[in-house]
Amino acid sequence: MKATVGASAQERIAAGKSRREVVSRQAHASWRPKQRQFDPMAVLLASGADRLRQLLPIKYARMKESPFAFFRGAVSIMAADLAGLPNSEIGVQLCGDAHVQNLGSFAAPDGKLVFDLNDFDESIRGPWEWDVKRMAASLVLAGRESGHGRAACRSAAEACAGSYCRAMDEFSRLPVLEMARRQVHREGRVEPIHAALRQSERARPLDLLEKYTEADGHGRARFRDQRPIFWRIRGKAKREVLGSLSAYRETLAPDRRHVFDLFRGIDVGFKVVGTGSVGLRDYVAVFEGNGPKDPMFLQIKQEAASAYAKFLPETAGQHQGRRAAEGQRAIQPLSDLLLGWTSVGPHEYLVRQLNDHKGSIDLERLRGAGLRSLALVAGELLARGHARSGDACEIRGYCGAGEKMAKALGDFAMNYASQTDADYRTFAAAIKGGKFKAAGG
Repeated sequence: MKATVGASAQERIAAGKSRREVVSRQAHASWRPKQRQFDPMAVLLASGADRLRQLLPIKYARMKESPFAFFRGAVSIMAADLAGLPNSEIGVQLCGDAHVQNLGSFAAPDGKLVFDLNDFDESIRGPWEWDVKRMAASLVLAGRESGHGRAACRSAAEACAGSYCRAMDEFSRLPVLEMARRQVHREGRVEPIHAALRQSERARPLDLLEKYTEADGHGRARFRDQRPIFWRIRGKAKREVLGSLSAYRETLAPDRRHVFDLFRGIDVGFKVVGTGSVGLRDYVAVFEGNGPKDPMFLQIKQEAASAYAKFLPETAGQHQGRRAAEGQRAIQPLSDLLLGWTSVGPHEYLVRQLNDHKGSIDLERLRGAGLRSLALVAGELLARGHARSGDACEIRGYCGAGEKMAKALGDFAMNYASQTDADYRTFAAAIKGGKFKAAGG
């Protein structure tokens, strides 16, 4: 649903409120496993069809670690579940894979450290509540994994949804340009986030140089073989990856293109990353700026169609790297200085800096008050991204004061986390039965 172009703020609020007559706020609490019209394990298998099959056992081994790890790797299942539920039809740019470990800190273009959503592989336009439902369910699962009881997990899920609604109400009242520039400033006082920011302060490109490379006979950086997680790319494949960066260069703004031009490509490696991304092609290129102690690393990460694409209109024909990059730019007020896209052969790629002062959420830091504190910031960050890419007035009109919406989404999160537990048990049994092959060790 789109509000009428040129409508006033009050008219857009009223349009959002009218959507309650079609899909009530309470309807978002609903989750009934018997309504599923698909086999979740078949969906999971199908999501790996276009990936490097030799790497899928690593993905499945990582998913086997816990229900939360399974949840991270099973966005295709949740996308199919969400698509089968009633939705508000109020569209935003979705993160698509909103969960607590896709929040992190990184260096903004001006060098300052910020905390925000940091993974946009599944980004696509869709109903705002899909992101909030996934984030809320992830808080329940992460809470269980970090030792929280049922009441604390539910409180975190409701806190996230309530924070989202309150922030959206605030954003709907701001001047549009002020809202678009808005930063979330509470994060430094939240222990899990403070820890991520400290990690970012310590992370430097020189650390990656030491971690992944060695000097060749000419003193230049060369990637080391660290199989099965990282290895060097040679010959034609290396030339194709480096050659693809001329097209990537054209996706950068002129000032950022100039910065890129001051570096020269040295070597290329292949890296197995994350959980959901395992099996996709992921290259790392090392560049040299003003000498060997001035390295820069680019990640050239294959992008497949978003898991939500088959359920949403007008998604055919997109360059998948461009989809992810432009989704990130739409959601974040401050994105990677060198964010862009390219193609290598038949495959499409997102290009960004690798670990430019990046820090991640440690689940151990979620003990005690950390879980609920992170939930409050997560809700606000989602709201900021959705307000930038959608209409805060419409969403405010739909959500109202927020109490009903928070309770409904808390109900959903608890029920869906339990569904994930059940799916995880089915997955573990399928590994045992040989349907999925998981790497050992």
